[in-house]
This record gives sequence, C-alpha cells and structure tokens, in this order.
Amino acid sequence: MPLDSIPHNFLTGRLEDLVRWARRHSVWPATFGLACCAIEMMAAGGAHYDIARYGMEVFRPSPRQADLMVVAGRLSQKMAPVLRQVYDQMVEPKWVISMGVCASTGGMFNNYALVQGVDQIVPVDVYVPGCPPHPETFLQGILTVHEQIRTGELLRRREERGGGAGIHIEETHVPA
Repeated sequence: MPLDSIPHNFLTGRLEDLVRWARRHSVWPATFGLACCAIEMMAAGGAHYDIARYGMEVFRPSPRQADLMVVAGRLSQKMAPVLRQVYDQMVEPKWVISMGVCASTGGMFNNYALVQGVDQIVPVDVYVPGCPPHPETFLQGILTVHEQIRTGELLRRREERGGGAGIHIEETHVPA
C-alpha cells in the first residue's frame, strides 16, 4: 500500500501543510498608510468588520514583527526609499497588498512627485482596487492572500515571476 493512499490526519499530515496552516492563521500586518485608503484599512480593523477573526487584530509597529505589508494610498518619491527599507526589514516569507488605485497605479496623480505603482519599489502580491476601496474589498484581498498561502501559490508565483504574485481582485461592496 503506497503512502499517498493513506488519508492525512494529525499524525500523518505533512509538515509543510502544518506550516502553511500556521502561517495562514497568524499573518501579522505592518501598516503603511499613506493617504485616504488608510482610513478604510483602519475601519476594517474596527468592530464592524473585525479582521481579528483572521488572526490579524494588531497592526505591528515594527517591520521585524510583521509578514504582510499593506500599502494604502499614494506613494511619493520621497517616501519610496522608506517603504523599501521597511519591506527589507520584514521577516521571510513576506507578502504585500497594494490597497487602492493610487498605490497600484498612481491613480489620478500622474506627476513627477508620485510613484506610479508601488510594484516599482516592492513586489506586490495582491492588488485591491477602489478609490478608496471599501473595507469589504480589503477583506477580500486578505482572504486572497490567505488562500494563496494555504495552497503555496504565492511562493510559486514569486519564483516564476521573480517578484510579487500580482493577483488582481474585483471590487466588492456589501450594501449597509
């Protein structure tokens, strides 16, 4: 009887699956709120949306304690080196969510002072659309990261592309 035919349980589970489960349920975000999108990100941490149910109730004050960077808002050329330094100080494996149209593409601010997409500075894994994106859309981005961690897809895509996974999600809004 080959080992592949044995159903996995607590005793016969693979260590890799256990590590993915632990990573998925303990993603610690480092916030990089730069503009109005940061208000929506903070709203997702409030009681109404409660990202604590995903194990992310505390935004980490230090990049050395975080493994998910949420870039919310427009990024200036002056702030870009700071963003990169924070990203470099984060623990591996690390993931990046680009929140809002300004962080993803520069938005309506097409000028010399702003970076036209944070993917020019750090590799982005998930793009959350909107101006500003609703907390529901941000939560969908978090769930996308969680699913990609569970399947190991993010790390595979990074190896193939040499950077972020570049996953785009659709904007969602639940009427109040």
